[in-house]
Amino acid sequence: MAVIDYYLTPVSPWVHLAGRRPADLAARHGLTLRYLPVDAAALFAQTGGVTLNERHESRQAYRLQELRRQSAALGVPLVLKPRHFPTNPAPAAYAIIAAQESGAPGGDIHALVTGLSRACWEEERDIAQDDVIRDCLTAAGFDPGLAFSGMLQGAEIYPRHLTRAVEAGVFGVPFFVVGEEKFWGQDRIDALAHHLQAMA
Repeated sequence: MAVIDYYLTPVSPWVHLAGRRPADLAARHGLTLRYLPVDAAALFAQTGGVTLNERHESRQAYRLQELRRQSAALGVPLVLKPRHFPTNPAPAAYAIIAAQESGAPGGDIHALVTGLSRACWEEERDIAQDDVIRDCLTAAGFDPGLAFSGMLQGAEIYPRHLTRAVEAGVFGVPFFVVGEEKFWGQDRIDALAHHLQAMA
């Protein structure tokens, strides 16, 4: 079965705006959507990008305008400056990795990813905190204990995702790779859909 590699960080507002669309698209085409959380700051450092606080004020201001516009256009609620952003994305990333690796029959990995991003960007909760991660794991049908038991596994796999991303030509999030084709940004999901339709 063909795979869509989805590079993301759970603290990205653009990942939040992508929502379940990547999962729904993969399901329509009978494809596997593989979540690959990465350290976005490290990814930027290795590929010539600049973290948010290092960008010129005009770029930061434009980002807020575009987030507001995209939120309205997609009908996805989003707090432009949530209380707990930025925060450490690693614990939530570890939970995503552990949940995906667990293959738990009752778990919904798509619900976990969207639940974590919603916690940050709608509910203004700190997704670096264990209680928030456990709540999201439980709501998605996973054992909340993965917040602890999956920490070592997540910490081991997380840097591998970064290496894989750089080797695949990834330089931002959300980023989708299907074979040799690459799509950067939640506003390229339609282009990804056209590509998958052409492949069918």
